[in-house]
Formats: sequence, structure tokens, C-alpha cells
Amino acid sequence: MNQNLVKFGEFLKELRLKKELSLREICRLVNYDPSNWSKIERGVLSPPSDIETLRKWTKILGISSKPQDKQKFIDSAMIAQGIIPNDILIESRIELLPAFFRTLRNKKPSKEMKNLSKKKLNSYED
Repeated sequence: MNQNLVKFGEFLKELRLKKELSLREICRLVNYDPSNWSKIERGVLSPPSDIETLRKWTKILGISSKPQDKQKFIDSAMIAQGIIPNDILIESRIELLPAFFRTLRNKKPSKEMKNLSKKKLNSYED
């Protein structure tokens, strides 16, 4: 079983229960099928990939109005599906992904990749 799906499902259920909403109540509020919502909470079904649907969920679930909190929820839904978020896939950042993956795998990047990564990272503004 996909652990990212399970983790997202548990998080989704926790948010729903914090709002003291039943499965049917939340589904009525977000216009979503209760059977599918339940499957998402159990890690059996992927969450939707539609950003507007996920944004609606953040509002109903009471996720902080801070953009970074909403984005974290949306990113978690994307990761649960095995999707790299679109803002990371922009052409200028794609070149950094191999170095990022190697770092995650605890493998040393090549000198060329280190130089490219430094150059790219230094070109971004905070």
C-alpha cells in the first residue's frame, strides 16, 4: 500500500474530525462523493488532483489562511498521487531535480551537478 496515500488520508480524516464533521456532512459541504472521501481517508483512493477542488477543501477544513499552509495541503495531495507539484516542474527548476533526488537517496552528486545546482539556486530570490 502506498504510504503517502495512507499518510494523506489520515491527515484528511484528522482535519475533518477537528472540525467535528461527519463524513456525509463534509461531503455535502465540498460536493464530493462520501464513498470516495472514505476511500481517500483509508488510503485506498488518491485525492483529486484538481487544484481548485483542493483549495475548496482547505477552506472547508479550516486550514490556516496562510498561503504556505494551504500550499502544504495541496502539495501533500499531489505527493500522495506521486505527482511533482507544477510550480516545481517549471523548466528552470527541472534541471535541479536529479541533484535533489540524489541528495534524498544519500548519493553524492557529480561536480558538474553541484556547480549547476549552486548556480541555479543562487539565481532564485527568496
